Amino acid sequence: MSNSDILITWNFPTSNLKKVSPNLKWIHCVSAGVEHLLPLNWMFEGLILTNNSGVHSKKAGEYGLMSILMLHNHIPKIISNQKNKKFESLFSTPIAGKTIVVVGTGNLGGAMIRLLAPLGPKIIGVNRKGEAVDGCSKVITVDKIDSILPEADILYLAMPETPGTKNLISRKRLDLLKPSCGIVNIGRQSAMDYDVLCEKLRTNKLAGAILDVFVPEPIELNSKLWQIPNLIITPHVSADDGESYVRLTLELFTKNLKLFISNKPLINQINKNFGY
Repeated sequence: MSNSDILITWNFPTSNLKKVSPNLKWIHCVSAGVEHLLPLNWMFEGLILTNNSGVHSKKAGEYGLMSILMLHNHIPKIISNQKNKKFESLFSTPIAGKTIVVVGTGNLGGAMIRLLAPLGPKIIGVNRKGEAVDGCSKVITVDKIDSILPEADILYLAMPETPGTKNLISRKRLDLLKPSCGIVNIGRQSAMDYDVLCEKLRTNKLAGAILDVFVPEPIELNSKLWQIPNLIITPHVSADDGESYVRLTLELFTKNLKLFISNKPLINQINKNFGY
């Protein structure tokens, strides 16, 4: 690596990177999240870090729409009833007019919003800057999230792991949700207190949840998550596309390589201070 200008990888030692690869100018990480590289204080002057954000968005959007419709139609509860041989008709209305709060409106959250919006729900986006998002009736900054959580019929989490997102959905904020609310998490487990979530599902203080991200993965065999009612577990598959992942990754890398050669800003540059 001593003569390398560019590195395409997922994980690598950072403590002596400058010494090992003094000519390195750009690293492309083949995942959307770079939390395994945090903090980014190892990045030396002039080094660019990019990620795979957007490669997964189409698949993640479809998974997100599926999850929201499953929660709205009581599918977690229906599955729990099936396990208990309980035949209970749980009816639902069309989703139009329901309030969906989406925390994290980047590539993953945004892809879901574009598919959901035509069905007519009220979508409230939450992001760091309060920037407008197509399909959202309004967008607020993260610091105002407490004001809209009581409205949520479904809370959808699609955040990367950064210092600012850890335990964002704490006990205090889970307490703000109404008992009929459902939750989807396709971001990172660190964003939400799963112990409190399990407690609320067990005591019917939340309607249901669909979780796709965990620590550790795979979930341990003795984890209480396996036994929680009204909870659907998917094994970190919300955004993975086994057929086109490599092709899409290389397409993104090739686009960036052309920009790099032309000395132009690259797609998906990571902000060293924010961690995404």
